Amino acid sequence: MNRILSLALLVLGAAWWSSCKHIQAEDTEKETFVLSDTMLQSIHIDTAGIKPVQSELRLSGKVSPDVGKVLKVYPLVSGFVKDIKVQLGDFVQKGQILAVIQSGEIADYEKQMAEAKSDLAVAEKGLKVAQDLYSSQLSTEKDVVNAQGELDKARAEVNRLNDLFKIYRRGAGSTYLVTAPISGYVIEKNINNNMEIRTDNNQNIFTVSELNDVWVMANVFETDIARVKEGYDADIVTISYPDTVFHGKVDKIYNFLDPATKTMQIRIKLNNKDMQLKPEMFATVTLHYNEGDNMIAVPTSSLIFDRSKNYVLVFKDKYNIQVREVEPYKTAGGLAYLSKGLNPGEQVISRNQLLIYNALND
Repeated sequence: MNRILSLALLVLGAAWWSSCKHIQAEDTEKETFVLSDTMLQSIHIDTAGIKPVQSELRLSGKVSPDVGKVLKVYPLVSGFVKDIKVQLGDFVQKGQILAVIQSGEIADYEKQMAEAKSDLAVAEKGLKVAQDLYSSQLSTEKDVVNAQGELDKARAEVNRLNDLFKIYRRGAGSTYLVTAPISGYVIEKNINNNMEIRTDNNQNIFTVSELNDVWVMANVFETDIARVKEGYDADIVTISYPDTVFHGKVDKIYNFLDPATKTMQIRIKLNNKDMQLKPEMFATVTLHYNEGDNMIAVPTSSLIFDRSKNYVLVFKDKYNIQVREVEPYKTAGGLAYLSKGLNPGEQVISRNQLLIYNALND
């Protein structure tokens, strides 16, 4: 009877042990997370590395033309505006007519030219007569010299007036032609038809600028002046093109403060071959510079913020993914610099990691 009882207890114990092992195996299988091949293709894996810590400084500014490629056009004669050939924003070639001005000064110069040409013709004939008389011994050599002098004076006056007409670019009917000094865009126009033009007015009538290169002038507050240096990389974004980042460098620092705004200006030169940037556009400028320290860095996109803490998913293989708490020192330029939690060379998931994080925490 005792043997039968012992055998029954042994069988029950074996069954219980087997049941416990089965339940434990089921729990282990349930807790093990395996990344599917489809999910593996949708994630992105980055390697943590030691990199110089970068900082950013955000400034406001505006686009302006390169002043070295901006020319203001002033009237050289007085008169009345007869015809304006261009408008604001037009592209003009060097030498192209911008406006036509009816000028009494040009009419006076034309009168002087007619008189000078007449005097030249008389002087040429006088010299020929003097030479003929001298050959016939009817006059002296002094008469020939005097006639030659009168001819030289007449020629000099004609040449002087021709040089004036080259400067003034004379048109038809006593008109003065205002022409473009360079190829570029008309960015300022202070002239209208029938307007009176006076040479004693210091106002320019046109401004022409090349826009293949432009400047971005950014304002720096006093508290940030010590953080700005020439050569810093700069990213510029405008309201007109919010998804386009223009890249340049700080190439000049204006070491004085504007008394009105109490800010210092810096300049970033940009290539504008596509003519996207227009003068007076508002611009947001982000400067990038190294702090001087080195820290472990991962993409900012790899961070998961949950329950007031930051985590990353450390990837070893699709069977081995670990949730790791980290302490970010700062984020800048798309990188998160970590003071704690990762070692150089460890791999982290930086895309679609939130789905995996939620699965691991279910």
